[in-house]
Amino acid sequence: MLLLLDVDSTVAFPTVQLSSRTNNRCFNSCKSIPFDGEYPSYYDRSGVGLTQQFPWKNRRQLSLALRAKSDDQVEFQRSLLAAKIANDIKGTVVKEENHRQERVEKQIYLEKEKLQSAVKEVQEAAQNVTLSAKNLGGAVISNSTEVKDAVADVSQSAKSLGGAVITKGLGIVTRFLTTLLATHEFRLVVFICFTTTSCLQFAGGRPLARILSSNTVWLRLYSFHRKDILRRRKYYVSDWTDGFKKKRQVVPAVLFLYFACLAPAVSFGTIASEITNGSIGVVEFLLGSGVAGMIYSIISGQPMSFLAPTGLTLAFISGLFRFCSLRQLSFFPVYAWVGLWTSLFMTLLGVSGSSKLIRYCTRFTDEVFNGLLSVNFIYEAVSSLRRNFMIAHMNDPMNLTMPFVALSVALGTFVSTMKVVKFEATKFFNTKIRTQIKNFGPVTVILTFTLLNLLPWFQKFHVPTLIVPDTFQLAGGRNFLVGLKDIPTKVRLLCAFPACLLTALFFMDQNISVRLVNSPDNKLKKGEAYNVDMVALGIITGLLSIFGLPWMCGATVQSMNHVRAMSETRLNQETNEIEIVKVTETRLTGFIIHALLASTVMLLPVIKTIPIPVVSGVFLFLGRKLMTGNSFLKRITDAFAERRRLPDNNPLNLLGRKKTLIYTGVQVLCLLGLFGFKQIPAITIFFPAMIGVLMSIRAFILPKIFSEDDFVALGDPTPV
Repeated sequence: MLLLLDVDSTVAFPTVQLSSRTNNRCFNSCKSIPFDGEYPSYYDRSGVGLTQQFPWKNRRQLSLALRAKSDDQVEFQRSLLAAKIANDIKGTVVKEENHRQERVEKQIYLEKEKLQSAVKEVQEAAQNVTLSAKNLGGAVISNSTEVKDAVADVSQSAKSLGGAVITKGLGIVTRFLTTLLATHEFRLVVFICFTTTSCLQFAGGRPLARILSSNTVWLRLYSFHRKDILRRRKYYVSDWTDGFKKKRQVVPAVLFLYFACLAPAVSFGTIASEITNGSIGVVEFLLGSGVAGMIYSIISGQPMSFLAPTGLTLAFISGLFRFCSLRQLSFFPVYAWVGLWTSLFMTLLGVSGSSKLIRYCTRFTDEVFNGLLSVNFIYEAVSSLRRNFMIAHMNDPMNLTMPFVALSVALGTFVSTMKVVKFEATKFFNTKIRTQIKNFGPVTVILTFTLLNLLPWFQKFHVPTLIVPDTFQLAGGRNFLVGLKDIPTKVRLLCAFPACLLTALFFMDQNISVRLVNSPDNKLKKGEAYNVDMVALGIITGLLSIFGLPWMCGATVQSMNHVRAMSETRLNQETNEIEIVKVTETRLTGFIIHALLASTVMLLPVIKTIPIPVVSGVFLFLGRKLMTGNSFLKRITDAFAERRRLPDNNPLNLLGRKKTLIYTGVQVLCLLGLFGFKQIPAITIFFPAMIGVLMSIRAFILPKIFSEDDFVALGDPTPV
């Protein structure tokens, strides 16, 4: 910057007369003196005293004197002016920062006032709920005619309370985060944290910058997914051709598993139609199950596992529908965005190799979860049969013929299916005939009882059949594609929060189901691919969400029965139990089964002829079959057995009855807790947290009671 002097100025500049001997030294020593707005008197660095001061006579002399100065003197004057300008700029910046801080503090103060107002509104809504509940209680006690009005008042107050909490709470959080991000202190903390982390030595003394290079973290994250692909890629062709080589095994497996997958789809579709006011029905569940299963059989890593609707997923959909109804939001756009967020999260979890964490879910958790699924299927079957008795009692208490006939059909289906499946271990006929009876027996039983119900003399009992639409049409006549732009952008972003819960549910359910399929007891040879399965489920979830079809997840019962149907077994003469020799691992069965399931929407009038008790019998069989091989449930029966008649490696003989019963008792309590938790619809979406509780019990509580040798004897070693 140039120094400009106005020679016409009337201001007198005080200066000093320097001796010729010390002139240069003086100005060189003065360059380091700060500028304070005035021209000071200077001392000679050599110790010479004050020089004489005098003002110039006029401006002309001043101008000539300045021009006569050396280059060092001009540079000194420029440096003084630059220092003054720098001080002015610094002062301006400080003032602007102070003003900005004042604005931020004012904004925070306003947000605090809004927070207090929202809290006050919530408190008032809570008081209204309490007052309405008291009025309801008084109305009930006094047998007043105002009971209905009081109930309506309570309901309206509860809705107001929920709306106040949801609306105000989200708004407050959003405004708080916005204000926090605007503060200088928050950005400074983030910068310090990032800088400090970057300076830390990590992973054997390597800087974080090196770890974040393309050859470390990113390849390492992708390597888990890549290893799964390489492990299964060489078997992909054989996954299809092996099915064509085992036609006698594939055909009966397809026919039986078709009914095994059809029953849950129709059952859950009927329930979903009721709880969503007809938004999602049987057609959507049949189509979604079929499409998801076909895609999964093509792109998954482990084709022996199946996708299907589950009770936990249905409970989540129910909760989401109630929330949308409460907030007057369009259900399908919210449903689609929650599914898209879940698809993103699941894909990232799969690519990053997070499925390796499932190894900390030990056999203790697997057995309890497996037992829960078995109990759920049996519970649903019993509830369906019980419903027949309740309906008959309401219509005609003296005529219970229909419910008893339905009970007989269900038990006949269950017992007959169990008998034909176990026929292979009998002594009748030869091996080929026994195998054919075992393979085609379950389908024959289902068709037999269905045809029996079509006989004229049997129809007078009015056994209920499946309730499905007459024609193929989506619920409400809606379009296939969901309008993703029908909700505000803020709601689309907030859909990520429920998506986190759904992701946790899918993560646990999917990995545990695939883990049970990959169990060493099943003797699979081609290896697992947990991360590929996770990515496949993420992609399928996104597609189903866009079309408004119900979400699918890992189905343990159908998957395990798929493994059983495709396995070659033999009778162990020592244990007198059937054990698996070999499993035909193929994608063909899963693809054909779900293709038939999707095409069922074109055969709805035929599906309506299947009796519901037959479906209940299939549910009983699936639940009982899943108990096979569960050592937890086997230990319950062994607790009443004589120890001398048990094998030497039985936990009762290795650990004693007391320790074995304590371990089994803890599992029974966990099973009862999970079943009770699942029966409360309002909190079912938090079910993944209960799986975490099981893992915590095994990791932190049981080691205080049992040693590692005890866990090994129980078949539940601690993962390293």
